Amino acid sequence: MVESLIESEAWIRLGFFTGIFTAMAIWEIVAPRRPRPIGRRARWPGNILVVVVNTAVVRIVLPASAVSVAIAVEASGWGLLNLVTLPLWLAALISVLVLDLAIYTQHVVFHYVPVLWRLHRMHHADIDIDVTTGARFHPIEIVLSMCIKFALIVILGAPAAGVLVFEIILNATSMFNHSNVRIATRIDRWLRCIVVTPDMHRVHHSIVGLETNSNFGFNLPWWDRLFSTYRAQPAAGHQAMIIGIDQFRDPQELRIDRMLLQPLRPGSPSR
Repeated sequence: MVESLIESEAWIRLGFFTGIFTAMAIWEIVAPRRPRPIGRRARWPGNILVVVVNTAVVRIVLPASAVSVAIAVEASGWGLLNLVTLPLWLAALISVLVLDLAIYTQHVVFHYVPVLWRLHRMHHADIDIDVTTGARFHPIEIVLSMCIKFALIVILGAPAAGVLVFEIILNATSMFNHSNVRIATRIDRWLRCIVVTPDMHRVHHSIVGLETNSNFGFNLPWWDRLFSTYRAQPAAGHQAMIIGIDQFRDPQELRIDRMLLQPLRPGSPSR
Protein backbone atom coordinates (compact mmCIF):
# COMPACT_ATOMS: atom_id res chain seq x y z
CA MET A 1 0.00 0.00 0.00
CA VAL A 2 2.75 2.44 0.99
CA GLU A 3 4.85 1.58 -2.08
CA SER A 4 1.78 2.02 -4.26
CA LEU A 5 1.11 5.48 -2.85
CA ILE A 6 4.73 6.57 -3.33
CA GLU A 7 4.74 5.32 -6.92
CA SER A 8 1.40 6.99 -7.61
CA GLU A 9 2.68 10.25 -6.15
CA ALA A 10 5.50 10.42 -8.68
CA TRP A 11 3.13 9.90 -11.60
CA ILE A 12 0.53 12.30 -10.21
CA ARG A 13 3.09 15.06 -9.77
CA LEU A 14 4.57 14.42 -13.21
CA GLY A 15 1.12 14.56 -14.78
CA PHE A 16 0.26 17.86 -13.11
CA PHE A 17 3.68 19.31 -13.96
CA THR A 18 3.47 18.36 -17.64
CA GLY A 19 -0.13 19.52 -18.01
CA ILE A 20 0.30 22.87 -16.29
CA PHE A 21 3.66 23.59 -17.95
CA THR A 22 2.14 22.94 -21.38
CA ALA A 23 -0.95 25.02 -20.63
CA MET A 24 1.06 28.00 -19.37
CA ALA A 25 3.53 27.83 -22.27
CA ILE A 26 0.63 27.93 -24.76
CA TRP A 27 -1.05 30.75 -22.83
CA GLU A 28 2.22 32.74 -23.02
CA ILE A 29 2.18 32.41 -26.81
CA VAL A 30 -1.51 33.26 -27.22
CA ALA A 31 -1.73 36.11 -24.69
CA PRO A 32 1.69 37.35 -23.46
CA ARG A 33 1.80 40.03 -20.76
CA ARG A 34 5.13 41.56 -21.80
CA PRO A 35 7.27 41.58 -24.94
CA ARG A 36 10.26 39.25 -24.62
CA PRO A 37 13.63 41.05 -24.31
CA ILE A 38 15.32 37.76 -25.18
CA GLY A 39 13.92 34.69 -26.92
CA ARG A 40 13.13 31.23 -25.61
CA ARG A 41 16.02 29.71 -27.55
CA ALA A 42 18.49 31.66 -25.44
CA ARG A 43 16.83 31.04 -22.05
CA TRP A 44 14.96 27.77 -22.10
CA PRO A 45 17.88 25.33 -22.62
CA GLY A 46 19.64 26.49 -19.45
CA ASN A 47 16.44 26.70 -17.38
CA ILE A 48 15.28 23.25 -18.44
CA LEU A 49 18.73 21.73 -17.88
CA VAL A 50 18.61 23.09 -14.32
CA VAL A 51 15.43 21.06 -13.77
CA VAL A 52 17.22 17.92 -15.03
CA VAL A 53 20.23 18.59 -12.78
CA ASN A 54 18.01 19.28 -9.76
CA THR A 55 16.02 16.09 -10.29
CA ALA A 56 19.21 14.01 -10.46
CA VAL A 57 20.78 15.71 -7.42
CA VAL A 58 17.67 15.28 -5.27
CA ARG A 59 17.34 11.59 -6.20
CA ILE A 60 20.97 10.99 -5.23
CA VAL A 61 21.20 13.14 -2.08
CA LEU A 62 17.61 12.77 -0.82
CA PRO A 63 16.08 9.61 -2.30
CA ALA A 64 13.04 9.97 -0.01
CA SER A 65 10.22 12.25 -1.11
CA ALA A 66 8.20 14.58 1.11
CA VAL A 67 5.22 12.21 0.84
CA SER A 68 7.29 9.17 1.86
CA VAL A 69 8.56 11.12 4.90
CA ALA A 70 4.94 11.95 5.79
CA ILE A 71 3.99 8.27 5.47
CA ALA A 72 6.80 7.31 7.87
CA VAL A 73 5.67 10.03 10.29
CA GLU A 74 2.08 8.78 10.20
CA ALA A 75 3.21 5.21 10.86
CA SER A 76 5.34 6.31 13.82
CA GLY A 77 2.77 8.69 15.31
CA TRP A 78 5.24 11.57 15.42
CA GLY A 79 4.37 15.24 15.23
CA LEU A 80 1.97 17.73 16.76
CA LEU A 81 -1.04 16.79 14.64
CA ASN A 82 -0.75 13.18 15.80
CA LEU A 83 -1.22 14.30 19.42
CA VAL A 84 -4.84 15.19 18.72
CA THR A 85 -7.69 13.55 16.85
CA LEU A 86 -8.62 15.52 13.76
CA PRO A 87 -10.51 14.61 10.61
CA LEU A 88 -8.13 14.03 7.71
CA TRP A 89 -9.43 17.02 5.74
CA LEU A 90 -8.69 19.39 8.63
CA ALA A 91 -5.24 17.96 9.32
CA ALA A 92 -4.45 18.20 5.61
CA LEU A 93 -5.69 21.81 5.44
CA ILE A 94 -3.62 22.82 8.47
CA SER A 95 -0.58 21.14 6.91
CA VAL A 96 -1.01 23.00 3.62
CA LEU A 97 -1.32 26.36 5.43
CA VAL A 98 1.66 25.75 7.74
CA LEU A 99 3.87 24.48 4.92
CA ASP A 100 2.94 27.48 2.79
CA LEU A 101 3.81 29.87 5.62
CA ALA A 102 7.11 28.03 6.01
CA ILE A 103 7.88 28.50 2.29
CA TYR A 104 7.14 32.21 2.62
CA THR A 105 9.40 32.50 5.68
CA GLN A 106 12.17 30.51 4.01
CA HIS A 107 11.94 32.77 0.97
CA VAL A 108 12.39 35.88 3.10
CA VAL A 109 15.37 34.34 4.91
CA PHE A 110 17.03 33.38 1.61
CA HIS A 111 16.86 37.03 0.58
CA TYR A 112 18.32 38.51 3.76
CA VAL A 113 21.03 36.02 4.77
CA PRO A 114 23.97 36.76 2.42
CA VAL A 115 25.22 33.18 1.97
CA LEU A 116 21.69 31.97 1.22
CA TRP A 117 21.04 34.87 -1.14
CA ARG A 118 24.03 33.75 -3.20
CA LEU A 119 22.18 30.50 -3.82
CA HIS A 120 18.77 32.04 -4.37
CA ARG A 121 19.93 34.83 -6.67
CA MET A 122 20.34 32.31 -9.51
CA HIS A 123 16.55 32.27 -9.61
CA HIS A 124 16.48 36.08 -9.84
CA ALA A 125 19.31 36.30 -12.37
CA ASP A 126 16.99 35.23 -15.20
CA ILE A 127 16.76 38.32 -17.43
CA ASP A 128 13.17 37.56 -18.36
CA ILE A 129 10.42 35.74 -16.51
CA ASP A 130 8.17 32.99 -17.82
CA VAL A 131 6.96 29.51 -16.94
CA THR A 132 10.52 28.08 -16.93
CA THR A 133 11.67 30.62 -14.32
CA GLY A 134 9.36 28.88 -11.85
CA ALA A 135 11.68 25.85 -11.84
CA ARG A 136 15.01 27.71 -12.11
CA PHE A 137 16.59 27.17 -8.67
CA HIS A 138 20.13 26.22 -7.70
CA PRO A 139 20.40 22.51 -6.76
CA ILE A 140 21.89 23.35 -3.35
CA GLU A 141 18.91 25.58 -2.61
CA ILE A 142 16.58 22.76 -3.64
CA VAL A 143 18.32 20.32 -1.28
CA LEU A 144 18.23 22.81 1.62
CA SER A 145 14.57 23.54 0.94
CA MET A 146 13.75 19.82 0.93
CA CYS A 147 15.56 19.30 4.25
CA ILE A 148 13.61 22.17 5.82
CA LYS A 149 10.38 20.70 4.48
CA PHE A 150 11.22 17.23 5.80
CA ALA A 151 11.95 18.62 9.27
CA LEU A 152 8.69 20.56 9.33
CA ILE A 153 6.69 17.52 8.22
CA VAL A 154 8.17 15.52 11.11
CA ILE A 155 7.55 18.26 13.69
CA LEU A 156 4.04 18.96 12.43
CA GLY A 157 3.05 15.35 11.82
CA ALA A 158 1.59 16.33 8.46
CA PRO A 159 -0.53 13.60 6.84
CA ALA A 160 0.66 12.23 3.50
CA ALA A 161 -2.51 13.44 1.76
CA GLY A 162 -1.89 17.02 2.90
CA VAL A 163 1.75 16.88 1.84
CA LEU A 164 0.84 15.53 -1.60
CA VAL A 165 -1.74 18.29 -2.10
CA PHE A 166 0.80 20.90 -1.01
CA GLU A 167 3.50 19.58 -3.36
CA ILE A 168 1.10 19.66 -6.31
CA ILE A 169 -0.12 23.16 -5.45
CA LEU A 170 3.44 24.46 -4.95
CA ASN A 171 4.62 23.19 -8.34
CA ALA A 172 1.48 24.41 -10.09
CA THR A 173 1.45 27.90 -8.60
CA SER A 174 5.19 28.35 -9.16
CA MET A 175 4.69 27.79 -12.88
CA PHE A 176 1.51 29.89 -12.92
CA ASN A 177 2.81 32.95 -11.07
CA HIS A 178 6.08 33.08 -13.02
CA SER A 179 4.31 32.89 -16.37
CA ASN A 180 4.29 35.73 -18.87
CA VAL A 181 0.52 35.65 -19.31
CA ARG A 182 -2.03 38.42 -19.65
CA ILE A 183 -4.92 38.45 -17.18
CA ALA A 184 -7.52 41.21 -17.22
CA THR A 185 -6.84 43.77 -14.47
CA ARG A 186 -10.28 43.38 -12.88
CA ILE A 187 -9.85 39.59 -12.74
CA ASP A 188 -6.30 39.86 -11.38
CA ARG A 189 -7.52 42.23 -8.65
CA TRP A 190 -9.91 39.58 -7.34
CA LEU A 191 -7.75 36.56 -8.11
CA ARG A 192 -4.81 37.82 -6.05
CA CYS A 193 -7.05 37.73 -2.98
CA ILE A 194 -6.79 33.92 -3.02
CA VAL A 195 -3.64 33.09 -5.00
CA VAL A 196 -0.38 34.76 -6.03
CA THR A 197 -0.93 35.95 -9.61
CA PRO A 198 1.72 36.52 -12.32
CA ASP A 199 1.35 40.30 -12.04
CA MET A 200 1.78 40.11 -8.27
CA HIS A 201 4.85 37.88 -8.33
CA ARG A 202 6.50 39.61 -11.29
CA VAL A 203 7.12 42.62 -9.02
CA HIS A 204 9.38 40.35 -6.94
CA HIS A 205 11.64 39.81 -9.97
CA SER A 206 12.21 43.51 -10.57
CA ILE A 207 15.78 44.80 -10.74
CA VAL A 208 14.76 47.46 -8.17
CA GLY A 209 15.81 46.33 -4.68
CA LEU A 210 12.69 47.50 -2.84
CA GLU A 211 10.56 45.55 -5.29
CA THR A 212 12.79 42.46 -5.20
CA ASN A 213 12.26 42.33 -1.45
CA SER A 214 8.48 42.24 -1.67
CA ASN A 215 5.76 39.74 -2.66
CA PHE A 216 7.59 36.68 -1.31
CA GLY A 217 4.54 34.39 -1.40
CA PHE A 218 4.39 31.44 -3.80
CA ASN A 219 0.91 30.04 -3.29
CA LEU A 220 -1.14 32.18 -0.93
CA PRO A 221 -1.00 36.00 -1.08
CA TRP A 222 -2.06 36.53 2.53
CA TRP A 223 1.36 36.30 4.17
CA ASP A 224 2.71 39.31 2.27
CA ARG A 225 -0.20 41.44 3.40
CA LEU A 226 -0.02 40.12 6.95
CA PHE A 227 3.73 40.80 7.30
CA SER A 228 3.77 44.05 5.28
CA THR A 229 5.85 42.76 2.37
CA TYR A 230 3.11 43.28 -0.21
CA ARG A 231 3.63 45.64 -3.16
CA ALA A 232 0.73 45.93 -5.60
CA GLN A 233 2.57 47.07 -8.76
CA PRO A 234 6.10 47.84 -9.99
CA ALA A 235 6.97 51.54 -10.10
CA ALA A 236 7.85 51.40 -13.80
CA GLY A 237 4.78 49.38 -14.75
CA HIS A 238 4.78 45.80 -16.01
CA GLN A 239 5.65 46.70 -19.59
CA ALA A 240 8.69 48.84 -18.75
CA MET A 241 10.02 47.13 -15.63
CA ILE A 242 13.43 45.46 -15.88
CA ILE A 243 13.71 41.84 -14.74
CA GLY A 244 16.81 40.32 -13.16
CA ILE A 245 19.98 41.39 -11.36
CA ASP A 246 22.47 44.05 -12.50
CA GLN A 247 25.44 41.72 -12.07
CA PHE A 248 24.18 38.95 -14.36
CA ARG A 249 22.80 40.65 -17.47
CA ASP A 250 25.23 39.19 -20.00
CA PRO A 251 23.40 36.56 -22.11
CA GLN A 252 26.35 34.23 -21.41
CA GLU A 253 25.02 34.00 -17.84
CA LEU A 254 22.10 31.95 -19.21
CA ARG A 255 24.43 28.99 -19.83
CA ILE A 256 23.99 26.13 -17.37
CA ASP A 257 27.63 26.15 -16.25
CA ARG A 258 27.60 29.88 -15.53
CA MET A 259 24.30 29.56 -13.66
CA LEU A 260 25.56 26.79 -11.38
CA LEU A 261 28.73 28.76 -10.54
CA GLN A 262 26.94 32.02 -9.70
CA PRO A 263 26.94 31.36 -5.91
CA LEU A 264 30.76 31.37 -5.95
CA ARG A 265 30.86 34.90 -7.36
CA PRO A 266 30.74 37.92 -5.03
CA GLY A 267 28.45 40.92 -5.15
CA SER A 268 24.80 41.45 -5.92
CA PRO A 269 23.28 42.03 -2.46
CA SER A 270 19.54 41.48 -2.14
CA ARG A 271 18.98 44.87 -0.51
